Amino acid sequence: MTPEALPRFRAENFRDMLRHGLITVAFCCFIATALAISGNGSWESQMVYSLSIGTICWLVIDAGRLLLSGNKEVLWPHGLSGYGLIALGITVGFLGGNAIGDAWVGAPPFEFHNLAARRMTSTIVITLVATIGMCFFFFSLGKSKHMQSQLDLAKRNATEARLKLLETQLEPHMLFNTLANLRVLITLDPPRAVAMLDRLNSYLRVTLSGSRTLAHPLSAEFDRLGDYLELMSVRMGERLRYTLDLPDELRDIPVPPLLLQPLVENSIRHGLEPKVEGGEIAVRARRNGDRLVIEVNDTGVGLDAALPSEDGSNSGFGLEQVRERLATVFGAQSEMRLAAAPAGGTCATLSFPLPAAAP
Repeated sequence: MTPEALPRFRAENFRDMLRHGLITVAFCCFIATALAISGNGSWESQMVYSLSIGTICWLVIDAGRLLLSGNKEVLWPHGLSGYGLIALGITVGFLGGNAIGDAWVGAPPFEFHNLAARRMTSTIVITLVATIGMCFFFFSLGKSKHMQSQLDLAKRNATEARLKLLETQLEPHMLFNTLANLRVLITLDPPRAVAMLDRLNSYLRVTLSGSRTLAHPLSAEFDRLGDYLELMSVRMGERLRYTLDLPDELRDIPVPPLLLQPLVENSIRHGLEPKVEGGEIAVRARRNGDRLVIEVNDTGVGLDAALPSEDGSNSGFGLEQVRERLATVFGAQSEMRLAAAPAGGTCATLSFPLPAAAP
């Protein structure tokens, strides 16, 4: 729903009206106390007059702005209608509030006509200054809220654009690596190359059939990772073994797409492939307090043995993209670590906050 189509009488606007009313009441209490201290009547009578005038002004102006502004995010009428609304609120509030005050103290209605000129002028000035000041204050609050919402929207759009850019960089990277492996396999083992091509077609069909999203369930990320590992298993055969461990309570946690595949791809390319007997990859997700921790362990050659390759594929492109995606979504609350496993191999660990609604 666009901002222009937002209903003017939604709950958020009524909460804002109530907040404005409470601020108005507090301000009226302050004015009544100040007048009573200065000797302009009892505190009780000043409180009745002040609250009556201020409350009526608030109701007329705050309700009127919703009626006149239309379905807009900045709920304040522009031009003459805005000034006219303030003038109407001041007039109705002044007359109605004084009538209520006169009735409370037992004076004839509209007794203010008989007041001394100095006292009459001060009453009008206080009403004008207080009402205009409160209107300006509430207008500034609304404008600030609108500007903050626009800023949040711009930040959200920038984050979405950055995530999509990073994803478009990751997918070709994986595809080019797979096609390079397929090219070698066509020469060495054509039947396995055909099987690998079939797996690649299936993987791309699943990947490209759905619309791109900024986040999907962790279970979808593990399913996609399973497809990728099956694809790699065709080429590596028994040299590749893998385990995927995802607890049921974490299946619906939203994560950015293509978060884990670069880590697994790095483990295969720089950990298991250089090892004659291959090895095993284990991907596990677990909860640690209010954080989600995902570990990618391999039994490959380890960090020290992963020397730069001739084609420059050990440049860490995929790992840097994962770091950037985490930083874009979770900021400084995310963490990624690479460490040597005690029994050999490498352990990549991702950690970031769980959503507030996570059980």
